Amino acid sequence: MRTARAALVALVVAAGGVAAVPVAQAADTPAPVPVQVTVNSRAGLATTGDAAVGVNHAVWDTDLGTDTVADLLHDAGTQIMRYPGGSYSDIYHWKDNTAPGGYVAPDTDFDHFMAGVHRAGAQAMVIANYGTGTPQEAADWVRYANVEKQDGVRYWEIGNELYGNGHYGASWESDDHPAKTPAEYATNLVQFSRAMKAVDPTIKIGAVLTTPGNWPDGLVGDGDAGTWNQVVLSIAAPDIDFAILHWYPGGSSAPVALGKVAQVRDITAMTRQLLDRYSPDRRLGIAVTEMNAGYGENTQPGALFAADAYAALLENGVFTVDWWDVHNGPGTASTVAGQTDFNDFGLLSSGTCTSDGSACEPPRNTPFAPYYGISLVSRLARPGAEFLRTGSSDPLVVAHAARQPDGDLAVLLANEDPDAARAVTMSYQGYQPAASAQVLSYGNGDSRITTSSGSAATRMLPPYSLTVLLLHPSSTPAGPAAVGRPTASAVTVHDATLSWPAAGSGVKYEVFRQNGAVSEQWGETPGTSFTVHNLEPGTTYTANVVTRDSAGRVSWASPPVTFTTGTPDPAACAVRLSDTNDWGNGYVGSIDITNTSSETLRTWTLRFAWPTAWQQLSSGWNATWSESGGTVAVRGADSGAAIAPGATVNVGFVGAYQGPNVLPALYTLNGKTCTTR
Repeated sequence: MRTARAALVALVVAAGGVAAVPVAQAADTPAPVPVQVTVNSRAGLATTGDAAVGVNHAVWDTDLGTDTVADLLHDAGTQIMRYPGGSYSDIYHWKDNTAPGGYVAPDTDFDHFMAGVHRAGAQAMVIANYGTGTPQEAADWVRYANVEKQDGVRYWEIGNELYGNGHYGASWESDDHPAKTPAEYATNLVQFSRAMKAVDPTIKIGAVLTTPGNWPDGLVGDGDAGTWNQVVLSIAAPDIDFAILHWYPGGSSAPVALGKVAQVRDITAMTRQLLDRYSPDRRLGIAVTEMNAGYGENTQPGALFAADAYAALLENGVFTVDWWDVHNGPGTASTVAGQTDFNDFGLLSSGTCTSDGSACEPPRNTPFAPYYGISLVSRLARPGAEFLRTGSSDPLVVAHAARQPDGDLAVLLANEDPDAARAVTMSYQGYQPAASAQVLSYGNGDSRITTSSGSAATRMLPPYSLTVLLLHPSSTPAGPAAVGRPTASAVTVHDATLSWPAAGSGVKYEVFRQNGAVSEQWGETPGTSFTVHNLEPGTTYTANVVTRDSAGRVSWASPPVTFTTGTPDPAACAVRLSDTNDWGNGYVGSIDITNTSSETLRTWTLRFAWPTAWQQLSSGWNATWSESGGTVAVRGADSGAAIAPGATVNVGFVGAYQGPNVLPALYTLNGKTCTTR
């Protein structure tokens, strides 16, 4: 977590804003760049619950629970507030409101916190003290909150960043347990969960996991049977309800920091695969309970990151995203995009000066730019909204969209170019909006979000700006019911069968593959299953099902189903890749290549592609290694390279990565696809 420095504020939306008046193009102003943005209503993503947009509170914050802050958070659309604050959670004792070794501000006890939560119309996420507390202390807290006070606290985390207890070398998290291992944490976590659920069986318990591609994910500690996540889930999965991730992606510049959002899909996919492996019969949730920008935390890059990252995480199935934090305090000041950035992780100003006195923040509780980015996301992530796949012809224009429960559509557009405007033309697949839209805008250096009316078809995006279009459908015929989440079975190299619950009588079902922002229809059927053929081996597919009735009306898209096809077996070759030693941004890979044909391979070349843009080859041995355009070629040495039938050779490499380390799944040997073992 990020330690005490400052926090989140209010969204002020000016009603009846004035539409922009065209002005002559200045000689030194770049011409607007034309961009095509597509919203595809047939490509449904995750549906939001009632805890999507969250923030972190801390007991060292003197404004915790005050009416001013609660009202600001309410205006920003905050749905959940986390307490008592990062690493403080593992030294905090709720009964006497103390944190030995740390500072606790007056009037920051649990009752004051909940008063602010209630005033903001939000709910609470509470962290039980694992590091220096006990299961009984946590159970007593549940009893006080949910039985005595009837506060209805649904979500409870067991500890904060316990992998930072020294087990992997770095120590910032308090942990008084005799062992610091993931097995010790998991074993005690089970005791916490059972004691707390004995008081209130309806609560949801979260376990601390490491975030894919972030330290210490991938590391195996001395004496451990696997990574932190593998060991924790192997023991505690039956007793938890969601996984806890923290994400501070960092970045040395705005483009680097904003580019880290591209990692979200793999972060969530890898986490989901792990959860489904250890809990195949229950779909565990994913919560990102701490996150912040890596650059320009108080200025427009921070707002752009906040809006894009919240939306990306939510559309990929994370049920809550909680900004670190409401108030935090300044670090080292700099100028970013023409504005003063205080390096303050808070959403709201602390009203203090940097330690060297070079810069002072605006008055306390003044919202910083990310506050407005999060406020705009709250217009998309209303409870029950279904995110939709979008596409943009320009990588500097980011788009997210969500269909609302009442049939309206909200579209978030971000222009990440600090210099040039973008002239956007909108395309809506499977949705016909009314011609006019309500437009919410927040630009570089703005002190509020402005509201105006505009076209649903075109929009000019100023440099470094955020825009939300709120659209009504052109007509509102009641469509048939959508189906529940499909499942994939009998997945082979080239085929898969999708099944789903029935959505009523007299309807047919259309099956669509998500292919970017354009859906590819696989087929239709009156039944509740469909087998897809001619798939590519070793390929991940995402699909949705849409219901159509006899009048031609269509439903919302179903939740998505994602599956990966296998590789040929038998095949002329087989490959096994093992991550034998991982240190957080690199690893040693060991590849066994087996000749499963009946002929000796006197010369051979193995090829595979990195699944992401942030992976690369550092070095290799036992063969000649090369890399071009993300594809790796491994050529047998001139002498002794032959592989006899049934024989196996081993080659090795050092791989580097700066994000989720997704291992390659598809290999060819002399141009033929191998079995991946």
